[in-house]
Amino acid sequence: MARKPRIEYKGALYHVITRGNQRQKIFKDKDDYLKYLEVLTHYKEQYSFYLYAYLLMSNHVHLLIETQEIPLSKILQGINQKYTMYFNWRYRTVGHLFQGRYKALLCDRDEYLLSLIKYIHLNPVRAKITETPDEYPWSSHRSYVGWDDGNALVDIDPVLMMFSENKPKARKLYRAYISDSRGLGKEDVYDSASQGILGNDEFIERVIKQCSGKGIKPRRRKEYSLADIAEGVKRKFGISLEKLRGGNKSEPVSLGRKIITLIADEYGYKRKEIAEFMEKDPAVVTRYLRERQSLALEMESVMKILSEEPKAMNVKSQV
Repeated sequence: MARKPRIEYKGALYHVITRGNQRQKIFKDKDDYLKYLEVLTHYKEQYSFYLYAYLLMSNHVHLLIETQEIPLSKILQGINQKYTMYFNWRYRTVGHLFQGRYKALLCDRDEYLLSLIKYIHLNPVRAKITETPDEYPWSSHRSYVGWDDGNALVDIDPVLMMFSENKPKARKLYRAYISDSRGLGKEDVYDSASQGILGNDEFIERVIKQCSGKGIKPRRRKEYSLADIAEGVKRKFGISLEKLRGGNKSEPVSLGRKIITLIADEYGYKRKEIAEFMEKDPAVVTRYLRERQSLALEMESVMKILSEEPKAMNVKSQV
């Protein structure tokens, strides 16, 4: 299956996650963290994007970027290449430092900007590295609470204005917001990441219109029902939904389960929804999702059936 093109346009907001190759450490000491921030600052000045949040962990990076004239792909290419050159020079290594293709989740700014900043800043707490975000030194949380007020790297003012026009009051309200345990969870972010978009159907439709004529057409969320997808698998592999839900562990049946799971994930279904439809444990669904690359051709063949015969597959009422 060919890689889906990045959805890129001026004013797009992305939650970017870049990991070390094979989950290796990309920051070994304080100097490495500082160097990455130096590189990030350089490209922000050169390409004039907005940066609303960052988090540097030992083996991965989170960035919340709003692009302007320069596309995200060029921004990340510059940052990753320059830091990789530094890392390889310092540690006398060669080759790729970062893992394959970075994840970039296109987000509805109006709906998710604050939630994503909170999600990113609380990452060290979820990972049990610190008890509070205040204790973690390598995130933009410090800028929001006023400890790095002279740091122009992070565009905090538009965000703080969402809390209050009075900056001290805005910082106080921001702290209260971060302290509230409610918010996006890891499942919310990563379930959406495979779809490539974090936003409701209206936002997705706006993106489709904005990208029309550019050769990019994002998949509509839940464009096909789970029953449609199961029917597509049946047409391709001759395996009924009854067998897929049963206890049969043969290789063809197992393949069918994996293909349904992977395609459903492509169209924005959450893991819990897929597990309930398949009558399987959610842990099994999670395991299937790791086989996306190895089953790309099989997925593509079923998705072609879905796109070519959507009306003939009206089976929603049959399950």
